[in-house]
Amino acid sequence: MILRAQRGKIRPTGGHMRSLKFLSGAFALALAFSAGIARAEPVKIRVAWVTPVANRASILFEEPGLARHMGKSYTFEAVRFQGAPPMITAMANGELEIADLAFSSFALAVQNSGMNDLRVIADEFQGGVEGYYSDEFFVLRNGPIRSIKDLKGKVLATNAPGSAVDIVIRAALRKSRLDANKDVTFVEAALPNMKAVLLEKKAELIPGVVPFSLDPELRRAARVLFTQKQIVGRTQMIVWAAREDFIKKNRAALVDFMEDALRATRWWTHPRNRREAVEIAARVSKRPPQSFEKWLFVKGGQRGDYYRDPNLLPNLRALQANIRLQRELGFLNADLDVRRHADLSIVREAAKRPR
Repeated sequence: MILRAQRGKIRPTGGHMRSLKFLSGAFALALAFSAGIARAEPVKIRVAWVTPVANRASILFEEPGLARHMGKSYTFEAVRFQGAPPMITAMANGELEIADLAFSSFALAVQNSGMNDLRVIADEFQGGVEGYYSDEFFVLRNGPIRSIKDLKGKVLATNAPGSAVDIVIRAALRKSRLDANKDVTFVEAALPNMKAVLLEKKAELIPGVVPFSLDPELRRAARVLFTQKQIVGRTQMIVWAAREDFIKKNRAALVDFMEDALRATRWWTHPRNRREAVEIAARVSKRPPQSFEKWLFVKGGQRGDYYRDPNLLPNLRALQANIRLQRELGFLNADLDVRRHADLSIVREAAKRPR
């Protein structure tokens, strides 16, 4: 290319201007193409879970072929957490897209952690539904506790103050006119360790959740003092929650993800897939298949599974009642309007697509 100086500037001559324009156009086209590739990059969706198998994300796409959109519009990663507090921290730091929160943790995240933009987007499971499991609260079969009033002066176990099962215990005490802050003492233990806490007499009452409450040794040594359903009725125990900004920016990918999640949910709960589902659950949890054969995804009352909505739709009315109880027990400083903190349009749109 021949260049000519003009008034202190370097300018191309004649036909070379056309060559430069061609190169500029080609460069712009390449930039546009690169931008298109960047825009098409799959959205990262990391979903939290705590308890293997019982929490959907831990096994969601273990069966090949269920996640038809994965790798195209989104990528998926199931991330294990010890509980809700680290999930909330991870969301605040941009390290988690969908949290797996109990009703109590959801409300605390909105009010105490400043996540006013947190939205309920799907159901995980519900308690107190007729024909399905409701959390149980155990005492020793041959022990002195025969009624809730007998708990006065005793030690009770909880997994954490303000957790879902903790709130049920406090509601039960209040119904029997016992003061949770004065009439009993609480000790904390992880849910898998509750059986040992009771059998070693470190506490007189423990909460039982699936699958730990179905342990045959626990059933032989303990009896149920009350169930969650008897104390608080229906509960929206666990929900999937995401932040509003993430939803708005990645709605199309989220609908694709939810379509795949719905397909997976239907596969897991279909009777014809039961044997394979049990085998996968055993492999993922590293427990024997017998641990799952009788209860996993089965409608079987107190010996079956929790209710899991087949369309992944949470019960917002139950959720509102659960959070109201949380407020009455002093864990929240103000009421929370659940409908303002829910966006079910994603799962509803996904449900309309061909299966």
